[in-house]
Parts: sequence; structure tokens; C-alpha cells
Amino acid sequence: MTRVMMTLLLAAPALAADPPSQAAKLRLVKAREVKSSSKETVTGQLFPSRMLPLGFEVGGRLAVSKVQKGDLVKTGQLLGSLDAEISDAQVQQAEAGVAQAEAVAGLALDVASRNEKLKAEGSVSDVQNRQADVNAKQAQAGLALAKAQLAQARAGRRRHDLKALFNGTVIDAPDTVGGMVGPGNPVYTIMQLDPLVAKLTIPENLRPAIKPGLKVRAEAVGGSATTDDAVVKVVIPSADAQTRRVPVEVTVPNPRGDFVANTLARVVLPVGEARNAYVIPSTALSSTAGDHVYAVSSDTLKKVFVTVIERRNAEVVISSPEPLDQIVDYPTAALVEGTKVTQR
Repeated sequence: MTRVMMTLLLAAPALAADPPSQAAKLRLVKAREVKSSSKETVTGQLFPSRMLPLGFEVGGRLAVSKVQKGDLVKTGQLLGSLDAEISDAQVQQAEAGVAQAEAVAGLALDVASRNEKLKAEGSVSDVQNRQADVNAKQAQAGLALAKAQLAQARAGRRRHDLKALFNGTVIDAPDTVGGMVGPGNPVYTIMQLDPLVAKLTIPENLRPAIKPGLKVRAEAVGGSATTDDAVVKVVIPSADAQTRRVPVEVTVPNPRGDFVANTLARVVLPVGEARNAYVIPSTALSSTAGDHVYAVSSDTLKKVFVTVIERRNAEVVISSPEPLDQIVDYPTAALVEGTKVTQR
């Protein structure tokens, strides 16, 4: 907000003779008009939208680690590999088995084809022809078995490589390689941190006003991150058995990583009809003897009592019984309603 320096001249006769150096200087700020509604602020925890501990399906010695903690990874990116010397040998053995089975099957099919022709000419018996046909089928079965063994060996080899299943950030990774890894033991942890999901609960009476797709405001409790683009993801149609509050999940966009997973966030939920309101700095609101601001009207200070609709990190949303334009920032107890204000 643009702040303007003003000089305050008191109209009281006793102070009229004060030297100009004693005139108080005020900072004025313009109240920004907005549409707002009644709010319900609920605190919840931010969770990654996806999180998955990843481990190898087979055991072995960790030979290569391609990523470190904090790295961004994409779907299908290699994270690490186990020593695959024995697995590679098994693949080569299976490939040799397939080559041998193909040769045997080719020869058997050729013999069966020739015997079929010779049988038609009467040169071989029906028994010989059937035997050749059986041999060809057995050779084809042997080839299918060899191919299945090769597929199994290659699948075993692939289990020595671990890849990311979705885009995310590496939260945990081994610091060194060379250690033994057990099957199924988590080695890497991947989190998807954009967006995050805020999990919170609301009173049952607010449930009719909160629908999936509703845009809401989210603020980090321990930081300065805020967004007005958070969206209600789901309203669980079952209340908590102990608190009788309804669970709600809110999707919080986090493209720059301003929000931190597993911390607390405040979610501001609109629960009433939209109405005219003003956004002002928190420093412009005085709460002594009731929430109020000092507005400048016709070059005169006027004390205006307001209603606070929403408190943000550095701003306040208020409703006022009369229009606001320029108001005093950082009001003090020395301010008197009716004081003349002149810009210098």
C-alpha cells in the first residue's frame, strides 16, 4: 500500500501558537475496497500430496546412487542400482538358451514339413510323420520355455534398478554406497511437495457452506507464506467419532516451495454472503476501547469504529459503517477526533 506523509495541525486554540517544528507528522494509507464474507479460520497440518518410501524388490549390495537428499526427480528417473554381476550373467545364460531353442525348433519344424510332403508321396509312414510332428511341437514348447526364462531373468535384472514413480523431491537417500540392502527395505523417500494438502476439521454446522472446489486462503503458521488459490479438495462425509468435527482436505499450491510440508497452516474459510469490506495494514487498526481507525474526511480526522472480518499476517479485513479512503497508519493515543490535517 502507498503511504503518504502528512502534517497534523491541531485546531485547539491553546496549541495554535506552537512552533511548526512541534507539528506531528502522520503516515496515511489508502484503504483498499474488496468483497469479503464472514470467515472461519481453522488450523491444520500440511502434508505432501504424495509420499512413497522406495526399496529394491531384491537384496544385494548398493553399487550406485544417482541422487542426493533435496534433489528434484522426474517419473522414471534412475535413483540407484544394486550390483548386478550375477543377474547380468543369468540374462546372458537365458539369451543363449533362447538361441539354442530357436535352432532346435527351426530344425524340428523343417523335418516335420519335409516328412509331411514325403508322406503325401508315400515315402514315409504315418508313424514317422506323426513322430516328426511331435518333435516339432516339443521343440516349440522348449523355445517358449526358454523365452519365459529369459523374461524372468530380465525382470530380475530390472529389480536391481530403482526408479522414481512420480515427480517429486528426494527427502531421504543413502549417504554412501557399498552397503548391503535387504529386499523391501526403504532406501529412498520421495515426496511431491507441489501441491501440498492441508488436513483439518470443521464444526458440523459449517459443512453445508464448505464444498469441494471452493477457493480459500492458506497461511503458514510459522512463516510468511500465503496463497489465495488454495482449493477445498474433499469434505469427508463422516465426522470424527471423538470430536464430532468433519475432516476436510485443502489443496495448497506450492510452486516456489514457500510452504513447508509437515508444518501447520491456517486456512481461512468463507462461510457467509459476500459484502463490501476494506483491506488495511494491521498497523492502521487501533483496538483501544473498541476496534477503530482514524480516517481523513474533508481534511479532518474522524474516529470510525469498524468490525474485523479477517486477520492476516500483515493485513486486516474490516467492515465499516461509512466509506473509507485515507486512514492513519500507526495511530497513537495523542490523536484527537476533529483535528485538522494539512498536506505539506
